[in-house]
Amino acid sequence: MTEPVLPPFADRPQPKPWIAQIHAYVPGKTTGADGQVLTKLSANENPLGTSPQAQAARHGAGDQARYPDPDSVVLRQALGALHGIAPDRIVMGTGSDELLNLAAQAFAGPGDEVVYVRYGFSVYDIAARRCGATPVVAPDRDYGTDVDALLAAVTPATRVVFLANPNNPTGSYTGAAGIARLHAGLRPDILLVIDQAYAEYVAPADDDGALALAARTTNVLVTRTFSKIYGLAGERVGWATGDAALVDMLNRIRGPFNLSLSAQATALAAVGDQEFVRASFEHNRDQRARFVERLAALGNRGLRPLPSEANFVLIEFSGALRAEDAYRGLMDHGYITRWLPGQGLPQCLRITIGTAAQMDAIADALARMAGA
Repeated sequence: MTEPVLPPFADRPQPKPWIAQIHAYVPGKTTGADGQVLTKLSANENPLGTSPQAQAARHGAGDQARYPDPDSVVLRQALGALHGIAPDRIVMGTGSDELLNLAAQAFAGPGDEVVYVRYGFSVYDIAARRCGATPVVAPDRDYGTDVDALLAAVTPATRVVFLANPNNPTGSYTGAAGIARLHAGLRPDILLVIDQAYAEYVAPADDDGALALAARTTNVLVTRTFSKIYGLAGERVGWATGDAALVDMLNRIRGPFNLSLSAQATALAAVGDQEFVRASFEHNRDQRARFVERLAALGNRGLRPLPSEANFVLIEFSGALRAEDAYRGLMDHGYITRWLPGQGLPQCLRITIGTAAQMDAIADALARMAGA
């Protein structure tokens, strides 16, 4: 009998080609080039910190020798009560990042396409490639989401569409009419994932209707996080809601004990402290408006703050002062911000809204650097 001919083997394990094409996520920096610790306004963290109630709950989280509740039942009940959602239509994740990756993994694979807008959250590209799908980038409209361009990018191979609303890193926002039109233009077998990491920074009157859409349709998944307005970035807590069948698929492939004891206890207490959430919203609204007003006065120097509904502002530099020089100059003043050449935005800086004093100091420094 003829022996089968085996393919030649490499001298080491070989990754799948779609994994090798992934560029790892790059978080916001905390130090300058010389290692100096700087005031961090590069990661969109809450300048007010964390709710005191949540901090207290973290220290009394329970017996760390025991596994946490694998289904985060009490936390899901609290979220359901807050948002008017049946708890069995909520799935928890280690930050919304896990859930974004699971959504792509559950509904797309080799030969499929995942669509998102240019200048969208960088995790979307990773999520698509991680499951072997092909990322498809739709053109933007002045750094914001173009619903028509997203729909035009859809092909018979499309399985998932990602949309961050408000968008990171641009801060742009698509209203309820635009979200409804996008959903209406998609086939029912396409999963629309609306990433609402910054939703709590949007005024209630301007709600995009995504949660209601997820409640009444079978192909919309909304993701949220505790990392931003709740000030729990260090605990890694996210959640998603949608049709029961969607939630079931994510539950099948998520980590079995993906939220630690302290994460569940801290997030539960944070949900209970909506006064802290309101204070964080009001602080961000007021300080963002003040900062944008200061930046708008530098328009004749080539600085343009883009409209933002999030807890950051993206600034376009088109004059003598370049974004890279402003980024390095702000480091000299003790602040680390987010310069974004890796996301196709070398002409922009993204700056988290910090305290009033921090925003004044940054506006003053930019004015001096711009020669105003």
